[in-house]
Amino acid sequence: MWHLTLNRRERLTHDRNGFSEKSRTQLKRSGILKMAITGAETMVDEDHGEPFVLRATKIAAVVALYWFISITMVFLNSYLLDNKDLNAPLFVTFYQCLVSVGLCGLMQLLSMIKPDFVNVPAVNFQLKTSREVLPLSIVFIGMITFNNLCLKYVGVAFYTIGRSLSTVFNVLLSFIILKQSTSLQALVCCGIILGGFWLGVDQEGLAGSLSWSGVFFGVLASACVSLNAIYTKKVMPAVDGSIWKLSYYNNINACLLFIPLILVFGELGQLSRFNRLTDLKFWGMMTVGGVFGFAIGYVTGLQIKFTSPLTHNVSGTAKACAQTVIAVVYNSSSKSFLWWTSNMMVLGGSSAYTWVKSREMQKTTRKAPQEPDKEKLLQGEKGDAGV
Repeated sequence: MWHLTLNRRERLTHDRNGFSEKSRTQLKRSGILKMAITGAETMVDEDHGEPFVLRATKIAAVVALYWFISITMVFLNSYLLDNKDLNAPLFVTFYQCLVSVGLCGLMQLLSMIKPDFVNVPAVNFQLKTSREVLPLSIVFIGMITFNNLCLKYVGVAFYTIGRSLSTVFNVLLSFIILKQSTSLQALVCCGIILGGFWLGVDQEGLAGSLSWSGVFFGVLASACVSLNAIYTKKVMPAVDGSIWKLSYYNNINACLLFIPLILVFGELGQLSRFNRLTDLKFWGMMTVGGVFGFAIGYVTGLQIKFTSPLTHNVSGTAKACAQTVIAVVYNSSSKSFLWWTSNMMVLGGSSAYTWVKSREMQKTTRKAPQEPDKEKLLQGEKGDAGV
């Protein structure tokens, strides 16, 4: 019996090691870009033999790249949306989606020419799949549109506060739609975020710079971010679980849906009166904004690859803090102690929520394998008793 048990363990160990080696080989072939655009959260560590200094330098470079692209994208969008001569936020967002579609096509072309450098799945557009993804695309349009409108009315300095309720909506909508409960610790973190949000709104109002339109759009954007995560899970089977395909269909649907919205809200008239339609600098800035919007997915995956999902969230929180400080310094603004306190409450509550959820996921992961093992052990005992 012991001999049989040892043989089983040896086979299991051999299978696991074989799977691990196979996984490493596949991940090395696919590279970082595939991980970033297919939605993988972690990759096998390939740098065990590297000196600490070299690995630390790589991590610092990747985090710096993520910060640069993310912060630049926010400031660039703020610049484009704050254009006094062109009040057409829907058109700006539409053009960025159009650039993303073009870059998706370019990536597929590069994948065929240089498969060792770029490895993405080929996507043949199908109307049935497009219809299945449509509900998510509607939420996606709301998310990016309200996000840009919030940025247009509140500016970069208050942007972190204005868009801070995504975590709260995530908990609320997960309970209403998915019937998922939330721990007391996570609810306390949400309470801190809510407190920071209201304090920030209050301080912005006292300073005389509050835009209720910006706050309203920020709240809607936060709700759409949470809905986007929920609907993404629902439509994943339609695209075979591929984030790359989902992004492709999402952006195509968004481009088509934006056209009637641009007409209904009269932005076509705004464009016809805009005197910089032939200005290459304007279109260059618009295109760069679209490229940065597309690139954020790549650098997000890159940062997760070199650190971890938890570290990525902490880095994102610290980036938001730095982004706020840069905006205040750039605009030579004077903010009160309570205004800064509201930002720290939002960022601290978000970081604490990330840590709490990470601990809960680790506990769930540890418990999950034990139950099947226990079931197998009981089955084995019954079998032995029967013999």
